[in-house]
Amino acid sequence: MKVIDALKEDKQTLSFEFFPPKTEKQEKRLFEVISQLKGFNPDFVSVTCGALGTTRDKTVFWTKEIKERFQLEPITHLTCVAETKESLKKHIDELAKIGVKNILALRGDPPEGHDKFIPPLNGFRYAKQLVEFIKSINPEICVGVAGYPEGHRESPSVEKDIQFLKEKVDAGAEYIISQLFFEADLFFAFVERCRKAGISVPILPGIMIITSLKQINKMTEICGAGIPNALMKNLEWHKDDPEAIKKIGIEEAVNLCSKLQQADIPGLHFFVMNQAEPISNVLQQLSLGS
Repeated sequence: MKVIDALKEDKQTLSFEFFPPKTEKQEKRLFEVISQLKGFNPDFVSVTCGALGTTRDKTVFWTKEIKERFQLEPITHLTCVAETKESLKKHIDELAKIGVKNILALRGDPPEGHDKFIPPLNGFRYAKQLVEFIKSINPEICVGVAGYPEGHRESPSVEKDIQFLKEKVDAGAEYIISQLFFEADLFFAFVERCRKAGISVPILPGIMIITSLKQINKMTEICGAGIPNALMKNLEWHKDDPEAIKKIGIEEAVNLCSKLQQADIPGLHFFVMNQAEPISNVLQQLSLGS
């Protein structure tokens, strides 16, 4: 099934996003988490790419495992990072051979220690170019893109960021998955800006459950998302108590998702961070899935 078809159904979808393991032990753990979360009947799931595309070949393997071993609908992430047009075409063709119908097209982040993204030779600078390329190679692929409720950290303004997002949609993107955020009003304002700009495709909110102060500080620094002052003070107050941090994170996620569910959202997309327990706890409190 294509993601856009699931989003058109008369229900709010549920989806998970996993990060790429770096070792065999982490890979085993990934499959264990997918197995545990399969019981919540997600509509689709994905595995992100590693830095500088280091896990690109493994991403195709993981996608195949998700599809064939776990019988789940996969989304494969493709980025412009360290990729030529020839290598991207190869990946797109490989995905078609194993029956993958969904790709999330991303520019990708600059490598650690670099402030600016440098496009590869015979590659692409912008995600909209990647969207156009995917559609030119295989028009049947359902392509999604990322959106930023607080604006991309490299964009000169929130308004300009919406313009860039519209260009990705105009290039052929059929849905948007938002970057993480911690206040429902930020997402609602983002959706309103999109609609006013003429962006009519479904917009999924991206949810991350805080399980570690160090981890969430790193993630928000990378993506440019902000943490509300009251929440940050509470996290810092309990910085030496990992279990308290997890409890706060779960409570915040449940409250955020409850507010989102009451609005006209197409579904909830969780950045799982390869941990089954926190997401299971949240979903059970929300009475979702199994």
